[in-house]
Amino acid sequence: MQPFFLGLTRDLLTQDGRPSFGEAPLQLLDAETHLRWEFIPESPSEITPEIMARYDGIHVNTPRVTRASLAGAATRVRIVSRHGVGYDSVDVAALAEHGIITTNTPVAIRRPVAVAALTFIFALAGRLVTKDRLVRQQQWNARNSHMGLGLTTRTLGVVGVGGIGRELLRLAAPFGWHMLACDPHVDAATIGALGARKSAFHDLLAQSDFVVSSLILDATTRHLFNAAAFAAMKPEAFFVNVARGGVVDEQALIEALTQNRIAGAGLDVFEQEPIASDNPLLGMRQVILTPHALCWTDECFDAIAREGLANVIAFSRGNPPVSMVTPR
Repeated sequence: MQPFFLGLTRDLLTQDGRPSFGEAPLQLLDAETHLRWEFIPESPSEITPEIMARYDGIHVNTPRVTRASLAGAATRVRIVSRHGVGYDSVDVAALAEHGIITTNTPVAIRRPVAVAALTFIFALAGRLVTKDRLVRQQQWNARNSHMGLGLTTRTLGVVGVGGIGRELLRLAAPFGWHMLACDPHVDAATIGALGARKSAFHDLLAQSDFVVSSLILDATTRHLFNAAAFAAMKPEAFFVNVARGGVVDEQALIEALTQNRIAGAGLDVFEQEPIASDNPLLGMRQVILTPHALCWTDECFDAIAREGLANVIAFSRGNPPVSMVTPR
């Protein structure tokens, strides 16, 4: 086999310089005698042509890979492995034009992200953050004014029934609520087998008490959740986004929350990441915010790294990776 040099982006290291996914997945690489690897010395927000000229493959977390990354004539990279399922930060079509394949990790993240969505729902329904604040502020007797919501009489609406959406519906089914799901690419029978009913987008918004976004970000879904979408939701409903920030018109969401057109939100992703220090969402008590990391656990990152690095290893051996992304 031909020698293969892999670069991993440095944002996969903890602050003390250890792999955030643990040492075990790197042993998969060390077992390949034809393959050597390193964490890329630079910490760019966008992969540069210089980096693309240095490696045969890159395993990338948050840095973008764009058409500009390919500007150098000496591009050496033949595979870009995304550490995660989303690939909106990678210009898959531009890479394909240069014969470079893109892979992701759709299996590893299904359960962790579905659990993250449920975590938001449980916290919002139970007024968890508010009740924590009551205790800390010595307002114990105010608890009667912050009654939570039971789930058995409520409706869960899931927008996007790919791997994450399906796993969410499976995990949510035992709680006894009514479940709706919207996805133009998934038929009613498949959704029905998960215990949900296929619904049109605006019908789902109008009927759901909890609306979860778990769809990919592309040209058809950008700002799908806009002012009209939030206006269609119940005033007592909550919005949860574990997809990508770009599927939401964030200003429209801020206005809906400010004007109490919806009850609150759980957001793990934002249009701008990291979120700006003056973003009004930071001051809203009815909103729970996490730094695009709610699903991050030792198990999750270990599984992501194993799936992503296995794709690279297969490619380096001349075999097709399991999780290739098709250009749209």
